[in-house]
Amino acid sequence: MVARAGTRSRAAKPVGPPLRSRARRILARLAAANPDWGPTLSFTSPFELLVATILAAQAQDERINQVTRTLFQKYRGPSDYAAARKGVLERDIKATGFFNQKAKALRAMSSGLLEEFGGEVPSDMESLTRLHGVGRKTASIVLGAAFGVPAIAVDRHVARVAERLGLSRAAPGGIEESLRALYPKKDWIKVTWCFVLHGRRVCRPTPACPVCPINDLCPYPKKTKALPAPRPIPRALPSRAAPRRSR
Repeated sequence: MVARAGTRSRAAKPVGPPLRSRARRILARLAAANPDWGPTLSFTSPFELLVATILAAQAQDERINQVTRTLFQKYRGPSDYAAARKGVLERDIKATGFFNQKAKALRAMSSGLLEEFGGEVPSDMESLTRLHGVGRKTASIVLGAAFGVPAIAVDRHVARVAERLGLSRAAPGGIEESLRALYPKKDWIKVTWCFVLHGRRVCRPTPACPVCPINDLCPYPKKTKALPAPRPIPRALPSRAAPRRSR
C-alpha cells in the first residue's frame, strides 16, 4: 500500500522498551486466541498460492478456496493461464469478483513468470514484485507461506489492528516498516496471520472490544461497550376462564 498523493506521511512511532514489551504481550495473547494462525488460502505450490492471492483481492478467502478447488485442476501452471482464451478464464474465476481485471493480471503475471523465471516462482521480494499485479503484500504472503521467508504482509486487517493498538502511526506504506522494527524477524509470519485473524474475527471496522483478548493492552479511544443485559421476559400469568353469564 502507498500513501495517497498529496498526503503527508506520519513518522513511525519510536520503538522503546515499553512499546516493545506491550507488543510482545499482544502477540503472545493473539497467538493463544488464534491457535490456527497461518495461511487461510488453500494451495499445494508457491504458484498456486500466488494465483490464489491475486484472486483474493476484494474477496473472502472462503470463496477463493471454493473457486480454486476446481480451477487448480484445470490450470496446472503458468503456461495454462498465459494461453487461456479470452472469456474462458474470466468465466472460470467469475465468482471471485472483478474477474476481468483478475484474469488480465493472471495472464500477465504468468507470461512474466515464463519469460523471466522459466515458470518458477522466485523466492525473493525484488523478483516477485517485478511480476505484473504482484505488490509487496502479495509477495510477502507468498514468501512467508510458501517459502518460509520472514515477511510481514500488510492488508486492511493488519493496518487496522496495528493502528488501533498504537503499534504504528505511519502512513499505510510505513506500517510494514514499523512492525518489522518492532518484532524480531522470527515472528514476522506469526505477526501477519495473528493480526489478520484478529482483524477478521474481533477487531473489525466496528470492533467487538468486550470479547477482545487484548482489550487491556489496547489504547484505542473508541472502544465498543458491552451490550446491556436483555430484560427478563415476564412470566405469563395463568389465563382465567371468563365467568359464564346466567341466562
